[in-house]
Amino acid sequence: MCGLAGIVSSHHGYLDERILLAMRDVQRHRGPDEAGIYAGEGVGLGHRRLSIIDLAHGQQPMVDDKAGLALIYNGELYNFGSLRAELEALGILFTSDSDTEVLLRAWQQWGEACLPRLVGMFAFAVWDMRARRVFLVRDQLGIKPLYYGFTSSGDLVFASELKGLLAHPGVERQLDPQALEDYLALGYVPDPKSIYRGISKLPPGHWLTWRAGESAPTARQYWDVPFKLDTQLAEGEASAKLRMLLDEAVASQMIADVPLGAFLSGGVDSSAVVASMSRVSAQPVRTCSIGFGHGGFDETVYARQVARHLHTQHYEQRVDADDCTLLDTLAAVYDEPFSDSSALPTYRVCELARTQVTVALSGDGGDENFAGYRRYRLHAWESGLRARLPQSLRKPVFGLLGSIYPKADWAPRPLRARTTLQALARDNVEAYFHSVSTTSAAMRQRLYSARFKRELQGYSALSVFRSHANHAPTDDPLLLAQYLDLKTWLPGDILTKVDRASMAHSLEVRVPLLDHRLVEWASTLPPTLKLRGSTGKYILKKALEPDLPRDVLYRTKMGFSVPMSAWLRGPLAKRAREALLTGAVAECGYFEPSMLDRLVREHAAGRYDHSATLWSLLMLDAFLRHVQEPAAAAPGIPAAAVLAAGMPS
Repeated sequence: MCGLAGIVSSHHGYLDERILLAMRDVQRHRGPDEAGIYAGEGVGLGHRRLSIIDLAHGQQPMVDDKAGLALIYNGELYNFGSLRAELEALGILFTSDSDTEVLLRAWQQWGEACLPRLVGMFAFAVWDMRARRVFLVRDQLGIKPLYYGFTSSGDLVFASELKGLLAHPGVERQLDPQALEDYLALGYVPDPKSIYRGISKLPPGHWLTWRAGESAPTARQYWDVPFKLDTQLAEGEASAKLRMLLDEAVASQMIADVPLGAFLSGGVDSSAVVASMSRVSAQPVRTCSIGFGHGGFDETVYARQVARHLHTQHYEQRVDADDCTLLDTLAAVYDEPFSDSSALPTYRVCELARTQVTVALSGDGGDENFAGYRRYRLHAWESGLRARLPQSLRKPVFGLLGSIYPKADWAPRPLRARTTLQALARDNVEAYFHSVSTTSAAMRQRLYSARFKRELQGYSALSVFRSHANHAPTDDPLLLAQYLDLKTWLPGDILTKVDRASMAHSLEVRVPLLDHRLVEWASTLPPTLKLRGSTGKYILKKALEPDLPRDVLYRTKMGFSVPMSAWLRGPLAKRAREALLTGAVAECGYFEPSMLDRLVREHAAGRYDHSATLWSLLMLDAFLRHVQEPAAAAPGIPAAAVLAAGMPS
């Protein structure tokens, strides 16, 4: 895995290499093995390499003056062997065994038409010397990140991580109020926004091109999840096909010239990947797990069971019940406010894995592909009720009942009817958005200060989901929820979490369940093969029955989470109180002080569970403090201006 950075000037002339080196080397953790730079008239490309394949060759930037191309690339092409054979049949000669050269020659031969041929995880930039044009590309699912924006002088800048752009003194640092609303609603900033105005993420499955003199580039889509149902597919046929696609994806992702292993949580998805690895590997698979000192969140007993069953070489580490010391570290790792608390154990498991391997396979993507989240079952049930009643009746009746029914976080789940009543008053898109929100719309409105509301000008994060739903290839409630997750939650939360946590330790993580061919096929499955009664991931579990114990496949899903509610009444209580009452969150002017105080008191007293909102505000506080530190500001940018420039007026 690697880190890339680049500058394309808005005018002719050579760039300041010191700035490019700063952009490149602030990402050293992504590629500690080698570093390279290409400087041409009006362009500079920088690269940090984590060597995985063809360790002696494949250095970047890879430049071919004769072809007039220069390439910087982050990722892996899993089908580089077959692509190379195809290109060699066309008469193209190779000087290395690296997938980097295959990508360069594929672009040379086919240009952007090569993109549908690529299988892997990647973000790359190609500089066309003759056309004086840059092309930026991101993989189909958004496994690898790519940020871009313009400097105050009009130069295009791009990098693998936001910190790469912020190392450029000409990049402005104004907080985007809409991105902050998105963050408070979802716990992350979804594509294509970043937390800063003028800096964007290239969306998954998109590419863009730009040359000096043109207006801002428009991202163009080259791939999307099709969701074209195969209603003739029988269960047995689907099970066999799934095993074949999984084994093909896993085998292609086990190619490496460095030590390789896997994450093993004891859940279905990671166990599926390890089982497939065991089938194709002649040696025991190395597996890594993280456990917790809080019984309700500890899955290590299942991880050990799977490890024994599959005869893996298993490594395990326990996280103390009060291990919440990474808060400030995570703020620096993620560059933007990011409140998925499972980033804590993810960081730790990556730290553990790096002591044994350089490449690890994970089970991410199984829930999104095969409807594994519990919220899918509830959404499907509620959607069925909504379909039986007209919205003209649902909205006033259930809206009223939901407003007067008491909120009862302390009660058993069947008695927490307020959320369900409110959901029935909404349409399918708004209801699903509400189900995945870390902080409800009503709570956000009570939290926001009057001047921040003026800055938002009526904007709501719901518009992110509306926009994706308007372009969705399906209107089936379950499939639409999956589509929305594949466009928002997966790249914005899950893949961001894993990429930054793993790259912080110079560890490459591969995700076989997100091979885009497997994702395409999974989207054709009828809903009944994904969600059968109360069983999510039905067809995946059926396909794995020959390989894994039944009590592993069909146990209650726990998820990779931490006891945050208890932490915020224990070791994190003081920190939360200080951050919300006297810290950067309290001083930034975005929030009503009385509501911040109320959240802290009500959670501490056990009256309500505000843990998701409190953790989001804690991570925002850590982010705001991080960007105010002098070391966080690039040369020439006063540290105080980093925050003040984004304040509501």
